[in-house]
Amino acid sequence: MEYFEYWSQVSRFLHVLFGITWIGLLYYFNFVGSGYLKLATPDAKKDVLQKHQPNALWYFRWAAMFTFVTGLYLLWYVSEIPLAYNVGISLGATMATIMFLNVWLIIWPNQKKVIAGTDDAAAAGAKAALASRTNTLFSFPMLYFMIYSAHINYGNDPLLVGGNFGPGWFSYSLWVGTALIVLIELNVLFGKMNKWIESVKAVIHSGVALTIFYALLVYYF
Repeated sequence: MEYFEYWSQVSRFLHVLFGITWIGLLYYFNFVGSGYLKLATPDAKKDVLQKHQPNALWYFRWAAMFTFVTGLYLLWYVSEIPLAYNVGISLGATMATIMFLNVWLIIWPNQKKVIAGTDDAAAAGAKAALASRTNTLFSFPMLYFMIYSAHINYGNDPLLVGGNFGPGWFSYSLWVGTALIVLIELNVLFGKMNKWIESVKAVIHSGVALTIFYALLVYYF
């Protein structure tokens, strides 16, 4: 038991470390890098795409991978602790999992086309940008739940109690919150960039609004 407790603390440290790297690069790409590429000269843009972007994307995707892997271990660990696996952590983990999948299945494959300058690079870039902006949107409530779930229990019903299903499974917040996550991700797969996430200001405002919505949803429902 002491071994698992010690490893859980190491895993928490690694999870936060990799998470900072991942989300930090996500914010860099969305808040700084994308703005620069819009204003850069063709030569400067080409230089960034060829020399800077591949290196930054390497750290980005592997930070996402190790954040996800350490997160899976922590989810298993907290599932063994009474009342720890709750609605908030479930919603946050669902967002984080979708963000991870977006990185490896949408952003990275399409960014490779942009870097290579293929014929469909423009369309690939738009698809990667949509997934990246959506990840930025998800990151606000996801980070909120990572903190909230560990420190606040009111309205944050457990999903597991003594190895059995807990009251969280019957919570409106779990199902409404999950449905909204699915709808937002469906826009990544089949939709297009919209005004709510198109600009830096818009995605920050939308991220804050979405966080407030989820906070109220879990707290009251």
